Amino acid sequence: MSASTLCLEHLKAIEPFNHLPQERLEWVCDRATSLQLSKGDYLVKEGDLTTTIYVIASGRLGITRQSEGIAMPIGQHEGPGYIGEIPVLTDEPAPVTLQAMSACQVHSIAGADFLTLLHECRDFERVVFRLMQQRVRGLESFLRGREKMAALGTLSAGLAHELNNPAAALVRSLSEMVPAIRELEKMNMLYGQTNATEAESAEWQRVRDAGYETILKCGANAVTVSDREEELLDWLEDYGATEAWKLAEPLAQAGIDIPTLERLMAPWRDNPTQLHDMGIRWLALSFEMMSMIQSGQHGAERIATLVKSMKSYSYMDQGAQQMVDLHQGLEDTLRLFAFKLKQGIKVERDYDATLPKLMAHGSELNQVWTNLIDNAIDAMGEKGTLTLRTCHFQGDARVEIIDTGPGIPPEIKSRIYEPFFTTKGVGKGSGLGLETVLRIVENRHHGTISVETAPGHTCFAVCLPLE
Repeated sequence: MSASTLCLEHLKAIEPFNHLPQERLEWVCDRATSLQLSKGDYLVKEGDLTTTIYVIASGRLGITRQSEGIAMPIGQHEGPGYIGEIPVLTDEPAPVTLQAMSACQVHSIAGADFLTLLHECRDFERVVFRLMQQRVRGLESFLRGREKMAALGTLSAGLAHELNNPAAALVRSLSEMVPAIRELEKMNMLYGQTNATEAESAEWQRVRDAGYETILKCGANAVTVSDREEELLDWLEDYGATEAWKLAEPLAQAGIDIPTLERLMAPWRDNPTQLHDMGIRWLALSFEMMSMIQSGQHGAERIATLVKSMKSYSYMDQGAQQMVDLHQGLEDTLRLFAFKLKQGIKVERDYDATLPKLMAHGSELNQVWTNLIDNAIDAMGEKGTLTLRTCHFQGDARVEIIDTGPGIPPEIKSRIYEPFFTTKGVGKGSGLGLETVLRIVENRHHGTISVETAPGHTCFAVCLPLE
């Protein structure tokens, strides 16, 4: 007996081959082809179209599947054993990659011969399908976990992106306030040494407070501010203000006009000391301070809104089932996708305000909106229109998620809810997204989901019982 030849002893040690009669085992041995793998060699790569069953006489094979560009280990196969029945029985590409983790002695059996054995031996067939079912469940369990982690990763990345800008604005504002406060204190001390009258001080404060109000109310439009800034810059340069270009913008945003400056600065125009333009710089810096506070406040409010949305999205601190506002769930989900939508996708809403809240698994329902919206965004690429519509429909609440992508090809439309079915490339999708949506809608909420698709218009409609 050669070490490279498949023998009866090898097969008799492996389920389901130990259920075959002697003559069929000999038939398999005669038709098998042997191959030797070194550590690191690939036997099958994910996505390969393979029609071969592999009997592992000795050695160990690692099983991996691509996820977001990374080969994720799923498990191992160690000889004696066999593998490869899923692609042969489903006519689908290999769902995983098999790579030798040690020197392996492997024997290949043609898929057609394997099918012949299935048809001839009932016990062999029963064991094969039982083992395949176990392997598919294991793969499905792994992919569901990865699907959740991928969704969490997507949402986390989006949340981090959305938090970054307001957080940066808040940090920048706070860091710039300290030197600004010190400079204002210095100016106040110098002004206090000028023996200014109470009326003069009151007028400066009145102009400053009016400027504050203008800034807090977001003042005039950008064009008006820009025109005013140019006029102020000319006046400031003519007056001889130091670094006039730095002063014009905050003064313009606060609504300061030239007659006001003329009136305030008249007593100081001929002063040869730093008091010559200190009043203008005091006003400008005060307005900058108010703008910093306003920017920081907006950043803090944006952060608080995002955190609130995240808590609402996940139904944190709430029970498994609760009264759910569908519109709130859709909006929370949209906020978490804001970083993707900014790329050029327009969002249109057509909400029926009369829709009541309904009892549901809130976090699971948001997973439905997440998967459908994510698919719609991917379908449209960088440009398109995403429409969210709600309405009453035959006693149910109906939610429609519509995209302007290329549509679903007719030949695969009936398969989109199948587990592991995906049109995305290897490692880009688990094929469980829509299957998860279907399971949550139908099994968890006793609802229905349907799809209408054509080039430029694909609508997924989810109907949920209101009672």
